[in-house]
Amino acid sequence: MQRNSSSLHLRRLIRGVWLLPGLIALIVLAGCEIEGGVTAPTPMGRLPTITPFQTAAPAASAPLEVAPEQAAEPGAASAMEEVVTDTTAVTPTASVLVTQTGNLRIGMVGEPSDLLPYHTNPVDERMTAPISELLFPSPLLAVTYDYTSTGVLERIPTLDNGDITVQTVEVYLDELGAISVEPTDVLTTAQQLAITYRWNPDLYWADGVPVSASDSVFAYELAQRVSLGEDATKRLLLLDDYQQVDEHITRALLRPELIDFTASQTITLDLRGSDFGQTFWTPLPRHLLQDVAPTELLRSPFALQPVGYGPYTVERRTTDTIRLQRNPYYQGDAPAADGVTFVFAAGITELREAVLQGSLDVAALETFPTDVLPILDQDAAAGTLQVHYVPNPIWEHLDFNLDFTLLQDARLRRAIAHGFDRQALVDTLFMGKVPVLDSWILPQHWAAAPTSTLTIYPYQPDVARSLLDEVGLIDYSGDGFRDVGFDHDSNGEVDASVPITLTLITTDNSPLRAAIFAQFQQDMAAIGLGVTSILTPSQELFNPNGLLFRRGFELAQFAWIASPDPRGFELWSCSGIPSEANNWSGSNLPGWCTREANQTIITATTALDYDTRHAAYLRHQQLFTQELPTLPLFQRLTLVINSPRLVGLRPDPTAPITWNMTEWSRQ
Repeated sequence: MQRNSSSLHLRRLIRGVWLLPGLIALIVLAGCEIEGGVTAPTPMGRLPTITPFQTAAPAASAPLEVAPEQAAEPGAASAMEEVVTDTTAVTPTASVLVTQTGNLRIGMVGEPSDLLPYHTNPVDERMTAPISELLFPSPLLAVTYDYTSTGVLERIPTLDNGDITVQTVEVYLDELGAISVEPTDVLTTAQQLAITYRWNPDLYWADGVPVSASDSVFAYELAQRVSLGEDATKRLLLLDDYQQVDEHITRALLRPELIDFTASQTITLDLRGSDFGQTFWTPLPRHLLQDVAPTELLRSPFALQPVGYGPYTVERRTTDTIRLQRNPYYQGDAPAADGVTFVFAAGITELREAVLQGSLDVAALETFPTDVLPILDQDAAAGTLQVHYVPNPIWEHLDFNLDFTLLQDARLRRAIAHGFDRQALVDTLFMGKVPVLDSWILPQHWAAAPTSTLTIYPYQPDVARSLLDEVGLIDYSGDGFRDVGFDHDSNGEVDASVPITLTLITTDNSPLRAAIFAQFQQDMAAIGLGVTSILTPSQELFNPNGLLFRRGFELAQFAWIASPDPRGFELWSCSGIPSEANNWSGSNLPGWCTREANQTIITATTALDYDTRHAAYLRHQQLFTQELPTLPLFQRLTLVINSPRLVGLRPDPTAPITWNMTEWSRQ
C-alpha cells in the first residue's frame, strides 16, 4: 500500500488531530481566567520602601543612569554593596562579565508562582514571560505573530541549510487506514519531517556549567513523566521522538500523520509562523534537576528561584519583588543593566504613581479601569509619561450555534452583526484604542486577509432590521420585540406567533463580559431581538461535559488567544465539531461545516509551503466572513507606561515587555 491517496491522508490527519486534546484547552483558557477592560480601581497600596542604589560607573555600551533600588532585606546582603559572584568552581573558556551599569525596575500586576520556562497555560505564560525570558531566553521567540532567533540556537532550521529534511519511515495502519502506534497486519511507508536544532555552544548555566543538548532532551523526558503545561502537552503530541545527536544538537521527528506531503510534490518546507518549527525543548539543567521528583518540580526551590542560561539570574525573591542580577557566564549581547527588579503592585493607580515618582522605570498590565485612560493620555501629552497601547492576542468573540434552527439562516447572523455596535463597545471599554475585528485572524498577523477581500459588517441597524424582516421575524404582538409567526391553516397569513428570545452563555464575575452583554442586549433590543444571559463559572463553562462543548447553547461569548501559527483545523474543520463520535473533543463550537471551508482549512493547517498556507488562510477568511459562524468582537489591550527618560522599549503584542531589553537605555 502506497501513501499516495489524499483521502487516505485525510483519514490519517483526522485521526492524528484527535491525539491533540491539549490544543482545545489552550484555545479556550483565555476565556476562563484573563479579565480586563472595566474592572473597578483597586485601592491604592504602598510599594516596597525605596532607597537609592549606588553602583560603579555605567559602561559606555549601556548608558543607564542609576535607578532607585529596594532596601536590603533583614539578614541579606545590603543593596548598597556590590554583588560578587564566585566563579572559581567552573570557569568557561569565554570571558566573564564583571561590570555594572545600574538597575532597572519594572512594575507588574500579579506575581507568578514559578519562574520556569514552561507555563501551565497562556494566562500563566503572559504573567511569567517578562521574567522567565530573561532567565531562559526562548530559542525562537514569538514577536508580532512570527518567530525570531534569540541566539540560543546557532541558526533557524531551514531546508536550504539542511536542518529540515524528509525521511521515509515504515508505519502500521489500522482498519480505518490511520497510522497506528500498535503493530497491525498492514505495514506501509510514510514520509516524516525531521528538524535539527543546533544549540549555541557558548551557553552556560548561571552556575558555570555548560548547556548541552542533553539538557534539552531532559526537558522532553520530564514532560513525558509530568505535565509541564499546555504548550508542552501540545508539543509532545506533535512529536514521534526527540533525540540527542551530539553535545549541542537535537533532532525532532514529527508524527507522519499530522503533515500533508501530498499537497505539493515540490516541497519548500518553509516553517515560518508554524508550530511544526517549534518542536524543540527549552533546556532545563539536568545536573540540578535529575534527582528532583518530577511531581515536586513546580513546588521545588528551583521553580521559585531557578538557575537559567539567560542574561540574568535570580538574586533574591521577597513577597512583593523579584530581583535579578547578571548571569556572569552569559556570552550574548550585554544586558542593559546589572540588576532588574520586578515589583508587584495592586493596580494601575499604584504603578502610575511609582513611574511618575521615579521609583519604577516601566510598568505593564492588561487589567485596568477604563477611566484611567484619559488620565494617561494627559500624562503623555504633558510629557510626564510615555504611554503605549498595544492590542494583544486575546480576542473576544460571539459564537452562533448552527444547530439552532433560526441561527442556521445566515441572514439572522448577519443581522446580529450589523445590529451590534462593536465600535461603541470598543470606545466604551478602551477609548477606541483596539480595533473592531473582521476576521478570526487578527489584523497584525502574517496570515491576516486584507479587509478589502472580506465581507465586513459595519454597524447598520437599518440593514439589520431589513434582514430580520427577510427572515420572517416580525413584531406581531406590537411589544417592540420580534416573533416567529405560524400559519396553521396554510392560508398565507400568520395566525399565531411566539416571541423569539436568544440566550447567551458566558462567564460570571467578569466586568468585561458584563459590559459586552449589556451593550449587546441594548443593541439587539433596538432591532427587536430579545436576549437573555446565562452566567456560569469558567470551570463549568469550559468543562468538557458542559453546555459549551456539548453544544447546548444558542449564543456563547468568550475569548481565544492568537499565536504565530493560526492552526484552524481544530477550530473550523468538520471533524472539529464536538460530538459523541469524537468524545466531545473538538473546538468547532459553532458546528460550521462546508466542503470548501473544510478542505481549505486542512490545506492551511497541514501544508508545509508558506505561500500555499498563506493563500489557504486568505481564502478561508473570505468564506468565514461570508458565512459568519462566529462574530469577532475586539482584541484586548495591553497597557505599558514608562518614564520618558527610558528609551528603546518596543512593546509587542506577542513578546513579553522585556524581549528587547538589550536595546533599552536612559537619556
